[in-house]
Amino acid sequence: MDMFARFHRSRIGDRQVDTLIGVCKGLIADGKVDQREAEFLQAWLVQNRSVADNPVIQNLLQRVDAMLQDGVLDADESTELLGVLQALSGDASEVGELARTSGLPTDDPMPAVAFPGKSFLFTGTCAYGTRAQCRAAVEARGGINAKSVTKSLDYLVLGTYVTDSWMHETFGRKIEKAVDYRARGAALAIITEAHWADAAGL
Repeated sequence: MDMFARFHRSRIGDRQVDTLIGVCKGLIADGKVDQREAEFLQAWLVQNRSVADNPVIQNLLQRVDAMLQDGVLDADESTELLGVLQALSGDASEVGELARTSGLPTDDPMPAVAFPGKSFLFTGTCAYGTRAQCRAAVEARGGINAKSVTKSLDYLVLGTYVTDSWMHETFGRKIEKAVDYRARGAALAIITEAHWADAAGL
């Protein structure tokens, strides 16, 4: 499932991908990815798609296309894309390769995941796909996509690219809130994306 992590561990002598890594490093140098940068990346990927029939380039292009489908890179998509490019370039992947660290406040053991009528909220960057694709997978299985962390939320899903430094990340507030509700007795489970994906059969 985690194509970017698998790619990063392998040593593929591919000039096109080497160039892509350089492009990614340039785009994330200031710690953010804006609309203009996302459109530049999309154009580069389109231009190089036929030259290098590489699954990494194809996968990344699909994700960027989905993010820019409506012509706007919103704040959530910008954060997602930043995480993906950091992982691909190697700038952030070593710390949490990537969401299975002991520092994450996931349920232990993580519970069985049911979809029909249950509410889900994703935070961080997911390996499965864009936030929209993850939400679609939930809806296809009868689940409900929540808009925020509340006492009635059933599952908070931590994207694969959430590291153990989550308290210092932009999505840390959602996790803190979920931990607080859980500590106060709410039936709210905090699970990893991998656990969610296994339950979904992805």
